[in-house]
Amino acid sequence: MTEANVLVIDDDDDILLSAKLFLKQHFNQVVTCKSPKEINVLLSHNDIDIILLDMNYQKGASDGREGLYWLEHILSIDKDYVVILMTAYGNVELAVQAIKKGAIDFILKPWENDKLYATLSAASKLRASTRKVKKLEKIHSSLQNDIARKFENIIGTSGPIKHLQHTLTKVAPTDANVLILGENGTGKQVFAYELHKHSLRKNHIFMHVDLGSLNENLFESELFGYAKGAFTDARDDRPGRFELADNGTIFLDEIGNLSLPLQSKLLTVLQNRTVTRLGESRERKVNVRLITATNMPLNEMVGKGTFRQDLLFRINTVELMLPPLHERAEDILLLADHFLQTFSTKYHKSISRINDKAGKTLLNYHWPGNVRELQHVIERAIIMADGHEITETDLQLSPQRFGSSTPVTANMDLEEMERMMVQKAIDNHKGNISRAAAELGLTRAALYRRIEKFGL
Repeated sequence: MTEANVLVIDDDDDILLSAKLFLKQHFNQVVTCKSPKEINVLLSHNDIDIILLDMNYQKGASDGREGLYWLEHILSIDKDYVVILMTAYGNVELAVQAIKKGAIDFILKPWENDKLYATLSAASKLRASTRKVKKLEKIHSSLQNDIARKFENIIGTSGPIKHLQHTLTKVAPTDANVLILGENGTGKQVFAYELHKHSLRKNHIFMHVDLGSLNENLFESELFGYAKGAFTDARDDRPGRFELADNGTIFLDEIGNLSLPLQSKLLTVLQNRTVTRLGESRERKVNVRLITATNMPLNEMVGKGTFRQDLLFRINTVELMLPPLHERAEDILLLADHFLQTFSTKYHKSISRINDKAGKTLLNYHWPGNVRELQHVIERAIIMADGHEITETDLQLSPQRFGSSTPVTANMDLEEMERMMVQKAIDNHKGNISRAAAELGLTRAALYRRIEKFGL
């Protein structure tokens, strides 16, 4: 029994009876009617997959115009309906015209049962395939919407973030390969999605691949796909991540973790813009925008021979360096408030603010885990809080991870606190900028900017 419902429309009672008696042996449901004027009602009350439509209804008609008219009408209701036309008058030109207008096949009456079954069986497979594609499209659209909600706009007003946002507006609309550098937890995946969201590929897939968690033995099969029988468990053909991301963006996270042999294989794909599935010799073209990320020093690795220089040239047309959270302290409370709203809603709690003492604590903390750690701290605080605000106790931050051993006074604002920390570090190291910068977790350039800002 084929999982499909068939509608047969013909003005001949004998034809309808004959079709129903035969087809109900092979299909879930067979609905019949004498007049195409009933089409709208029948389609609205039945889940029809295949429509077997006669081409002539008026007495003496043989030109098929009625059938073509009702074909267009059916497809105007839903262009995915599978329609097969039938007539007692063989006419090749009419058949061609019907196919052009959207029919999938043409049957002459009287039909042979085997041929009728074969035609409708093929039609049911086409209908099932179309429905599967539609379902996958809906799933894809839903996933992309979920991703969009997960990676909301980049939050921050600090100098480094403004600079990155300015760069993003220039780079995103291009197809340039982008390498995103930064410590763990700085938001590399968020920036990668932001690039995709503002690119010309935004309506296609954003494919995230965590190379750090990918077993080396599975690298080729996961990224490039495999053919049936390529290895023991390869029971079907399967496309890899590059093929699935065709016309979209592929984000290769933790690219610094790749071994040299795997780097070589990736480079070949990037150079040729083709992939070859395991167990096949056929090359398949892929059209993807490449974004990569790592927290590892790739330039140093090139010098040590652990990362291919030609691969680095290929992936870093544009480099984005994400600052650690303690270098964008102006953004800490903005981010904390954003996470407060997100998790208050998620956990159905009416927590409206972070109190002043807790805010000072957040500003004075060093944030070794960066934005990701801040997110986890606020989520945990929301869960643990008893009142309508987050307190210092709710944060549960480690006292060993604060930027200064000197307590922050209750009335000290952010700039005063930052100035005090910079001055103290410079004094501790007797003016040695490199050592002071290392203590603060800043680059020399970042420290010089703060010295100029505070007039030290």
